[in-house]
Amino acid sequence: MWLTGLLRRRRGRLLGAAACIAIAVSLLAALGGFLAASKATMTDRATQAVAVDWQIQVQPGADPGTVLDQIRSYPGVRVADPVHFGDSAGLFATSGGAAVSTGPAVIVGIPDQYRQHFPGTIRTLSGADSGVLLAQQTASNLRATVGSVITVRLPGGGTATETVAAVVDLPQADSLFQTVAAPAAAQPQAPPDNVLLLPIAEFDTLFAPGQRDDPAVVRTQVHLGRDRNLPPDPAAAYAADTGGARNLEATLAGAALVGDNLGATLDAARQDALYSQVLFLFLGLPGVALSAVLAAVITAGGAPRRRQEWGLLRARGAGGGQLTAVAGSEAVAVGLIGGMAGAGAGIVVDHAVLGSPVSLTWLLSAAAAGVVLTAVTVLTPALRDLRFSTATAARAAIGHTRRPLWRLAGVDFLALAAAFAVYRVTSRAGYALVLAPEGVTALSVSYWTFAGPALLWIGTALLTLRLADLTLGGGRRFVAALLGPLAGPLSSTVAAMLARNRRALARSVAVVALAAMFALSTAVFNSTYRQQAEVDARLTNGADITVTEPPTATIGPDLTGELRRIPGVRDVEPLQHRFAYVGADLQDLYGVDPTTITDAALLQDSYFDGGTAAQLMDRLAAQPDGVLVSAETVADFQLSPGDPVKLRIQDAATTAFETVPFRFIGVVTEFPTAPKDSFLVANAAYLAQVTANPAVGAFLIDTGGADTPAVRQAVSDAVGTGATVTDITTVRGTVGSTLTSVDLRGLTRLELGYAAVLAAAGSALMLASGFAERRRTFAIVTALGGTRRHTASIVLAEAAVVTAGGAALGVIGGVALSHLLVAVLSGVFDPPPATLAVPWAYLTLVAAATAAAIAAVTAAAAQKAARYPISVLRE
Repeated sequence: MWLTGLLRRRRGRLLGAAACIAIAVSLLAALGGFLAASKATMTDRATQAVAVDWQIQVQPGADPGTVLDQIRSYPGVRVADPVHFGDSAGLFATSGGAAVSTGPAVIVGIPDQYRQHFPGTIRTLSGADSGVLLAQQTASNLRATVGSVITVRLPGGGTATETVAAVVDLPQADSLFQTVAAPAAAQPQAPPDNVLLLPIAEFDTLFAPGQRDDPAVVRTQVHLGRDRNLPPDPAAAYAADTGGARNLEATLAGAALVGDNLGATLDAARQDALYSQVLFLFLGLPGVALSAVLAAVITAGGAPRRRQEWGLLRARGAGGGQLTAVAGSEAVAVGLIGGMAGAGAGIVVDHAVLGSPVSLTWLLSAAAAGVVLTAVTVLTPALRDLRFSTATAARAAIGHTRRPLWRLAGVDFLALAAAFAVYRVTSRAGYALVLAPEGVTALSVSYWTFAGPALLWIGTALLTLRLADLTLGGGRRFVAALLGPLAGPLSSTVAAMLARNRRALARSVAVVALAAMFALSTAVFNSTYRQQAEVDARLTNGADITVTEPPTATIGPDLTGELRRIPGVRDVEPLQHRFAYVGADLQDLYGVDPTTITDAALLQDSYFDGGTAAQLMDRLAAQPDGVLVSAETVADFQLSPGDPVKLRIQDAATTAFETVPFRFIGVVTEFPTAPKDSFLVANAAYLAQVTANPAVGAFLIDTGGADTPAVRQAVSDAVGTGATVTDITTVRGTVGSTLTSVDLRGLTRLELGYAAVLAAAGSALMLASGFAERRRTFAIVTALGGTRRHTASIVLAEAAVVTAGGAALGVIGGVALSHLLVAVLSGVFDPPPATLAVPWAYLTLVAAATAAAIAAVTAAAAQKAARYPISVLRE
């Protein structure tokens, strides 16, 4: 009977609380689908990036043939090929009548089917796909091309000649030439500068004499590809893969050690999965918490009426058990309606946004969370009121309200101060949210940093309550003056009414502020994330379209004009690419035109230390022999600004490495197409002069983002097959940084959609709830002779106070929270953002939707306020 009465007479309050629970349940269900899908995507990307799953090093004294047979019979092995490695004292060639030589080289013997079994290990730049293959850097050092004759110095003093069939790139060189050791001691080694690949039969023929004298001359590995039947979670996949690798080592009984390339990649994916989980918590849970707060405030708004009704029931003989059942029935109704509606909405939203169904586990988890939220926001307050209310107390309409303890203790100020302290700590250099200690396989998250945003949420909410209460109470005259245009001669009366209800209005202002804060911070973070994803893709590719010439090419800057004439091309920037020795360390050296590179390559200020991009390029233009050095090289060689830097660079005329003086003028941390660790940037004109070589290594093409695929095809037709043409559209999907490995597009759509709903629906629900609870006030105004204009002015005044106050404080809190989120989640940005990106279009849309919802509720309330009957006074 009680539940039927609620649905007949109090369904607005009931359905409002149920709607908030439904929003929370659907958000949890949809976010759970995102989390599961993103982890599966990360595992798939990680496995696709690995060419050779396991590199198994045969130990001295073991029989390679026996080890190979054991490996091929191991469960889960898809393919296994032997690979032989040998050392050469050097390679020699004749170019232009001059003898050219290199330092020590590594000779690799591979089976004929190796490239078919492991297609990602070798990429042909020019020539055939089989035979004698020369690495591109070695070809550059020897000035060798397809058809060149290379002399190989063999162990023992012998030599052999080989004719180059192709010049190749080795994309997996770091793992291919790794030193396979026990897992705990495995350390990546830099790949060799000079590499020659031979058919394995030819390799065995060359190294057979030396191997008879010293078996250690040849090192044998078995390269293995697994069936990759792995769990979708990167952490579970990593555990399964590393467990299999250790099991194989135990099976081989010391005859070989496993270098687990797949495990190393999945290890990095585990970290990305943790970031995905962190994003879920940082960006998803605030929406759930805000929905719960909405439900709690709506329920609290009806608490005075509920206490009066229960007092009436007590007076009529209702016992404690009956009243508990009454309270429980309301909570059950809210939980059932909200849970069922939320689960259905979660399924629909997840399918529409992510294109994948929500798992039953996540649906049940979200429903259980809905039950908990209902118990906390609806049932618990009702039982508390039931415990402490009596029939006598329910008769009291006016009573003294004491200041809450948090306000006396200044909890709001303490929370904001603590949030600022967390911001300062997390914004320091070297801070890491996801912890990966050296030598420890387990990863962990520094969950204490969650305290920063949580404290900012709490502090903002409590400060809003304090300011709203003080303004509406002590600042009554100020409020009356502000309400003059809306309330006219009733402004003082309306201000007094607002002061009387200031506690309830303060809660409404706080909820509106939190909704605005959630929408703003989520939108700014997601927009900044997308901005940096684009920066990362452009940093990797260099520009909208990039033409990369092979290392042996001698294409000059004259091609720039031809490329500029292609329809759709807005600008072209030539980029020299050389290699230089800093001491004994071979590094990439880029020659640029500092007067044009800033705009053409869209250089970011975050790429440089000690100045902006424009300032560093101006400094480079003013110093012809200047060089910008990567941060790692500066630290390794302890350089200071102004120090002379002597680089050994290959001279085009003599083909020898000559010492060239440079002057260290600044630090560069990132640069288009450059590696992430060690590289240098110099003036192209000076570099061409000292090396007698104006050849361009890459052309950066700006299309303005318009019709990139068509322009790429036209560029490919213009440059021919000798150059490699890449576009930013492809790179966006394949770049392997932490930033883009967690695909936020689905989460962005979910979060922005729910943020808009919470901002609009939350504000409207709070106003509607407040108006419904004050219908007796409107009836009194009407009974005293108030007109429709008088009641409308009261409604408009309350709507204006709640909306304006909540929006102002929400914007301030949202800006602070946006900075804090970017600082705390700095690990997902690569490179870090120089400025936050503000999505003005989305925020305008949210503001318009919220204003429309508030206007609709206000108009409906104003119409209804003038029609409340006198019978309402009896309530």
